[in-house]
Amino acid sequence: MRDRQQRVGNWPRPVAAIFGLSATFGTAHPAFAQGLNPLLPHNLSPWGMFLNADIVVKAVMVGLAFASLVTWTVWLAKTVELAFARRRARRRIRMLEAGAGLADAAHACAGDRDAIAQLIQSTVREAELSGGIVDDGFKERVALRLERVEAAMARRVSRGTGILATIGATASFVGLFGTVWGIMNSFIGISESHTTNLAVVAPGIAEALLATALGLVAAIPAVVIYNHLARIIAGYRTLLGDASAQLLLIISRGQGIRAAVRPRAAE
Repeated sequence: MRDRQQRVGNWPRPVAAIFGLSATFGTAHPAFAQGLNPLLPHNLSPWGMFLNADIVVKAVMVGLAFASLVTWTVWLAKTVELAFARRRARRRIRMLEAGAGLADAAHACAGDRDAIAQLIQSTVREAELSGGIVDDGFKERVALRLERVEAAMARRVSRGTGILATIGATASFVGLFGTVWGIMNSFIGISESHTTNLAVVAPGIAEALLATALGLVAAIPAVVIYNHLARIIAGYRTLLGDASAQLLLIISRGQGIRAAVRPRAAE
């Protein structure tokens, strides 16, 4: 071993530098000689980086995690709501297409508060106010009522989706703010420690980049879910339009209009 060290020590200095060899084999690398710095964070897992982050970066991360939770909660709630609403709407439309008159439709949805039930009840209400007289003015008034009910039902079923658009548009920028703040603190740490050692800077930069990652985790699903729900809501509005068209056809045929008015007048 000593002969090998002597041979290495006799090599020219450039050759020894190329192969990364010291003149004496027993000299340790300075990074290993220093050992572990107790001031540096040793846990670089996501949870460890969160615990070691600055208070502002922590607040950003908590806000983004909460935004992600809201996104998935809205997705679950609206998916269930729209599934039931579309199923009931298709059942009502099949009833109207089967040739049911206005009186039969009003009796079938008595006491219900779904969208098409309200369309039917609004039509019956206008028939009562018009005294069961079917003319062009009556049809126009019914069409206006149906249009207003459709808009109100579309607003009701769209409630809660606006927050998804807000999260999708702002979450990535909020994460970027956390990243900028964390990197700024890292540079401040460099100036205070008077060292450019990467081991001192890397943990702070990693914590800052974690904020950007959380921003993307919150923003991307929010945008995808918003677009998905927007397509489903558009299809639901189409179903409401079909139901309104069926009611206008029933009115134009005069099916069961007077029979729908008489029971209400008797009450």
